[in-house]
Formats: sequence, C-alpha cells, structure tokens
Amino acid sequence: MQLQEVSRVHSTSNLSRGKGQIQSRKKLHPQYVKGSFSVSIYRNETMHNKIYVRPEFEIELRADDKKILERLREVLKCGIIYDCNYERYGWYPHVKYKVSKIDELNKKLIPFIEKYPLQAKKKETFQHFKTIVKMVVNKEHLKLEGVEKILKLRDKIRALGKKHRLETARIRENRSSSGVGR
Repeated sequence: MQLQEVSRVHSTSNLSRGKGQIQSRKKLHPQYVKGSFSVSIYRNETMHNKIYVRPEFEIELRADDKKILERLREVLKCGIIYDCNYERYGWYPHVKYKVSKIDELNKKLIPFIEKYPLQAKKKETFQHFKTIVKMVVNKEHLKLEGVEKILKLRDKIRALGKKHRLETARIRENRSSSGVGR
C-alpha cells in the first residue's frame, strides 16, 4: 500500500449502514491516532535462536467507542479488533485494536505515523519502536547482538513510559459502580 492510498481513504467520506438507513461516518483525523508501543521478548524453543521478539501497537478503548477503532482499521488497512471482558476486575467491557504482524507494522503503521507524526511524548517512543521493527525485518533479532540491542531499546521504551506516567494524572473513569475498591 502506498501512502497516497492512506491519504485518499482518509479524505473520503465513509458510509455505513445503520438501522435501515445509510449514515455518513465522520472522517478520522490522522493525528487522532495514538496508542501503546510495546515489545515482548521471551524464550521460545521453536525459534532459531530460542528467543521470540514481538513488537506490537495497540489502542484500548471502552466498548462503546468501538466505532473509532473500526474507522482506524479502515484507514490503516491492517490490524485486528478484539472484544475484551474485564468484568472480573470490575471494569466495563473494552475493545482493543492491535497490529502485531511485522509486515503490517513495517509497511502500513510506520509509514502512516511518519506521514502524520506524533505530536506528543510518544514521538521518542515511536522512534525506538520503529528501530526495533526494522531490526526484526532485517532479521537482526536472530543474532545475540541484535537481541541485546533490542533489549536496550525496549528498556528505553519502558523508561519513557514510566516517566510519562509520573508526569500525568490518570483518571479511572472506566470502573463500573460495582468495581474493585467500592
């Protein structure tokens, strides 16, 4: 997919059917896209070097905001939406949009974010994430030196995440009235 296709999809009005009539769906502004970048690294005996590296991008919202994630998936032409049930923790139902296929991260998500750069603190996190994805694409994760470099980059991503959490207040609006601590 070329970047112009993403732009063209974004700039046209999408239609969806709802209750027997056609509704015009609002355009999703590209700068609206922000989520979590993460990298899982763990032992896997079936892998060449016994280590599995899995970069992922995800956005988790309340279930009643699922349409936003569907619009995002339409624009990016990749990823999967999961329904998540956190009832046992007293949370309302959630939906999660996840991109974890290396090819989709490399050819769709990264070019999209480069075209519409992040404006906030996640900018630096994205640069480390992008480097890790490129390393996996280039098969550098199959060598010990590559895994060590990826671990250092992942640690930087984690440190940035902790720093950002300390700088902002978190509002817990997603708890149900019968949730934990009530």
